Amino acid sequence: MGRIIAVANQKGGVGKTTTATNLSACLAEKGKKVLAIDIDPQGNMSSGLGIDKNEIENTVYELILGESSLEECIINDVLENVSVLASNVNLAGAEIELIGIDDKEFILKKQIEKIRDSYDFIIIDCPPSLNTLTVNAMTTADTVLVPIQCEYFALEGLSQLIHTINLVRERLNPTLEIEGVVFTMYDARTNLSLQVVENVKENLSQTVYKSIIPRNVRLAEAPSHGKPITLYDTRSAGAEAYRDLAEEVIENAEMQ
Repeated sequence: MGRIIAVANQKGGVGKTTTATNLSACLAEKGKKVLAIDIDPQGNMSSGLGIDKNEIENTVYELILGESSLEECIINDVLENVSVLASNVNLAGAEIELIGIDDKEFILKKQIEKIRDSYDFIIIDCPPSLNTLTVNAMTTADTVLVPIQCEYFALEGLSQLIHTINLVRERLNPTLEIEGVVFTMYDARTNLSLQVVENVKENLSQTVYKSIIPRNVRLAEAPSHGKPITLYDTRSAGAEAYRDLAEEVIENAEMQ
């Protein structure tokens, strides 16, 4: 049965989409069959995997509103072992269109349940806010992976996110777990990065991944070329860090 991981943090600019994109690519590189789901209206995960988000007709938006079937919306073999459920700016309207719809928190879950056995991992990139789309991701997911930027306000907002995850667990998805926290944009040259890592480890009861994602120019450049880091610069520090993370995620899954 496929393991479903939502990558979420309501703070923007923490490396959430970078993590969702490159984790998907690294899991696939290790022979795992992956479905990458982009439920962020910005559609950055879609374009980061080489999809022209403005040209596609069937996206998560059409799926959620029941205008297209799941089979019509999934783009198969975008990369070897990676299929994508893409999104674009149309999805921004979904919040309003779902008002008054019964069980709107479970729309994505009902669709994904049909196909979860076809994949080893399903990675969901959430929007940088705690809205209906994020809640849909959390009702669908088994676990939530939280990227945290190595900067002064790293812990700010984290308690809010954990509170939301706990609420979803209480009311909508009793089996939801926190997959763990992964540090991003780590700069070994600064004391601040080191302090943030220590601070979070001291204050957090959650799993903290050993793999730390460095601040890396190649990692920042890759999305503009429509490629994950494993294809853009396979030997870069960023690629190696995400391979390590994928290894840990696989180990975690096998222990469940």
